[in-house]
Amino acid sequence: MKRTAVPLVTAALLLPLAACGSSDQAGTGSTVTVTVGYQSRTINTVTAGTLLRTLGSFERQLGALHDGHTYKLVWQDYATGAPITAQMTAGKIDIGSMGDFPLLINAARGRQLGRPTHLVSVTGYNLRGGLNTIVTTPDSKLASLRDLKGRRVSTSVGSAADGTLVRALQRAGMDPDKDIQKLNQQPAVGASALAAGSADALSQFVAWPGLLAYQGKAKALYDGAQLDLPTFHGVTAREDFAQQHPAVLEAFLKAQAEATDYLNAHPVAAAEKVAKATGLPAEVVYLYNGAHGISTFDPAVKPRLVSALKQDVSVLKSAKLTGDIDVNAFVDDQYAKKALGTAYAKRLAAGPPPAASEVWPKGADTTRTFASPTALLTYVARHRADIRAAYVPDAATGTPWFADKAVWVADGGRLLPFVAPETARAYVAAHPGARTVPYADALGRAS
Repeated sequence: MKRTAVPLVTAALLLPLAACGSSDQAGTGSTVTVTVGYQSRTINTVTAGTLLRTLGSFERQLGALHDGHTYKLVWQDYATGAPITAQMTAGKIDIGSMGDFPLLINAARGRQLGRPTHLVSVTGYNLRGGLNTIVTTPDSKLASLRDLKGRRVSTSVGSAADGTLVRALQRAGMDPDKDIQKLNQQPAVGASALAAGSADALSQFVAWPGLLAYQGKAKALYDGAQLDLPTFHGVTAREDFAQQHPAVLEAFLKAQAEATDYLNAHPVAAAEKVAKATGLPAEVVYLYNGAHGISTFDPAVKPRLVSALKQDVSVLKSAKLTGDIDVNAFVDDQYAKKALGTAYAKRLAAGPPPAASEVWPKGADTTRTFASPTALLTYVARHRADIRAAYVPDAATGTPWFADKAVWVADGGRLLPFVAPETARAYVAAHPGARTVPYADALGRAS
């Protein structure tokens, strides 16, 4: 866990602050410690964590308050949302970011322990569920979810990736509790287990599937977007903190909006900044956070995401991780509405950008988009030595994936990419004459 304290100095009187980190009590010259829990490598949360921190957005917004307080900002970095919730319910973290399933656990634990929390904004989302992926080893013979029967599958229980695994198995007619051996592991541990052969598959969230595929250590078995259910990450705040210091929370949300606007306006630069801060390859960051990436960033709490959150409750209840959860009481976007003003309604109405094929040329600070995956392949075939990364949207789900890691189907003169083999096979079965082809063959056909 990384901790960094950043002092922001103003003058005058500090309001009383109960259970807000290690804040001093009221008095002239006293200090407010604001503690933010985030997940640096869960890059779907960067606008409330890594990128926001790198840009210094929150510090600037706190400094602009001119309310006489001295602010000390503490960042606490975790691998998953569970420890953030534990620290929040202990009164040690004021604002945190995490995925949809952990958010619900956050809501449940907060109510149970008398420290209620609220979902105050969204970081990144995918309306079909493409942020979560089930992967297996590159040489694995597993080709469908049904092949997982009797196998060891690593995931983080209670995470969004676990929710994807449970739902995907159920849709495949399997019992998640009986038909697989589930290994409850942190993402990094699961990745190591997959490499060591002690796990046959791994179901994880951003950015682990893309990272392992990029590194040649895994291949996709199941695209979470096949569920066609929204998944997202969001920002949660303690109710007592929000009520006692609304201006601080609003400053955070303004900073988040600033980071979001920066990411959307400068996706390549943002990917490079996040890569530098996390040690992740920039090509992987861009897969998720790019101009046409898997994730769409917008702080507005969209009704469709709230609806999805309500559907998630039953999954957690069946796993005995929570009881009933009042989602309506948990969601509270009043602070975001005040922080963003009239812009909030515009963000609420906005949707994800259209899918597109993209090439990131070496040495370039922008990407090139193409009208079709075939057009992208034609370009790549002619400029192989000059390509840093190439991304194509799944022909069925729209989920972007690395072109050289996709499953390619030739259908007449069309070349269609798929994230997972099962969806490619489904397309071939429905289109006589279509067949899967190796990436090299697809490049040859395009050139």
